[in-house]
Amino acid sequence: MNREKRTEIFRRLRAQRPNPTTELEYSSPFELLIAVILSAQATDVGVNKATAKLYPVANTPQAILALGVDGLKQYIKTIGLFNSKAENVIKTCRILVEQHAGEVPRDRAALEALPGVGRKTANVVLNTAFGEPTMAVDTHIFRVSNRTRIAPGKNVLEVEKRLLRVVPEEFLVDAHHWLILHGRYTCVARKPKCGSCIIEDLCELPMSQRPEY
Repeated sequence: MNREKRTEIFRRLRAQRPNPTTELEYSSPFELLIAVILSAQATDVGVNKATAKLYPVANTPQAILALGVDGLKQYIKTIGLFNSKAENVIKTCRILVEQHAGEVPRDRAALEALPGVGRKTANVVLNTAFGEPTMAVDTHIFRVSNRTRIAPGKNVLEVEKRLLRVVPEEFLVDAHHWLILHGRYTCVARKPKCGSCIIEDLCELPMSQRPEY
């Protein structure tokens, strides 16, 4: 795929969603960080339901730390893996209080040092909270990048690095949200909605692999 085609793909995605963002609900970098930790192997809708009850009671590292593991579990028990997530969130809050004055660090190494925070979570926080041009490659982005050939790769890190290299600079900050939303609602896993796709004519998936519609 050439630069001209990629540029047109992102122009169309931008026209469709001029101000894309995460579907997780948050009002501060800390709320976003906790929501992303909770979202592993869970839906954004499920996480939003839990945080809608949690954040009015505790939405700072100090306040969640005061809840303790058992107290936190009462708010997030509807989310998958809530036991281990509660442990990680409490440990993360303690580190934020003790090492970062209660603030979310704007630094990849510091973010990835937090329990429950891997490269993808760090990328989400850096991009969505701080406007850094990062790519949080999840299953949707991995699928869309490979299926369309925008940025094919054998693993998420390959796809991330290729996207950072080939996405035109003017689209970099919002690109990961456009790709996630495109994969979530149009270029879905089992049967992509090619007939209603705004970039169908630019996609390099062979016609033989596209579903009939």
